[in-house]
Amino acid sequence: MLKVNGISAGYSGLEVLQNVSITLEKGEFVAIVGPNGAGKSTLLKSISGTVRCTSGEIYFMDENIIRMDAHKRTGLGIIQVPEGRRIFPSLTVLENLELGAFRSEARGSIKENLEAVFKLFPILNERKKQMASTFSGGEQQMLAIGRGLMSKPQLLMLDEPSLGLSPKLGDMIFDVIREIQTKLKIAVLLVEQRAVEALELCDRGYILEQGRIVLSSDRASLMGNPIIQKSYLGVV
Repeated sequence: MLKVNGISAGYSGLEVLQNVSITLEKGEFVAIVGPNGAGKSTLLKSISGTVRCTSGEIYFMDENIIRMDAHKRTGLGIIQVPEGRRIFPSLTVLENLELGAFRSEARGSIKENLEAVFKLFPILNERKKQMASTFSGGEQQMLAIGRGLMSKPQLLMLDEPSLGLSPKLGDMIFDVIREIQTKLKIAVLLVEQRAVEALELCDRGYILEQGRIVLSSDRASLMGNPIIQKSYLGVV
């Protein structure tokens, strides 16, 4: 479904990613973990098209999209829920969700998609007429994910969804992400610093450090790797 082959990317001449390659199959849950500044967010932005790659290739559904504009990638079903949520505070919850249904594939099933989002996040249904600015951080994260789902994504990319949330709310968000993948059958690419939860839930994972992939494997192998246990899972 997604094949990232040897991409390099960065900002203002500073190379952040160096020869990075990852793959993601249809319906799969893949996690990218690593320390601050490793390039995790830049990787997602490179896939979504908001950061241009200086080299490499990105294939989505067998089409090379490396030079495709960001809005056209969104049209293919590559949807990113950005770090920091970035909801529209001056709009209601329902209006925020409806704005998510901008893809032509989503416009004919708004009611169906709303029902699916409200099933995942009942509080959004209960407060759908409420201004988004009045929501707590956790509720805003639910809204941001719900807005992403309204577009009927083929690939849902989530950038640090637990950032700034309490451990309890973070755990709930992780549970919902797994439910999105297993029940809605949507491929998920997750960038997250909470390595334990990310690796426990994913099918496969990649470790990104200093702009390079240093390790990749299935969940069980990563969780059992002594280096990963010491560096990311807190095992002494």
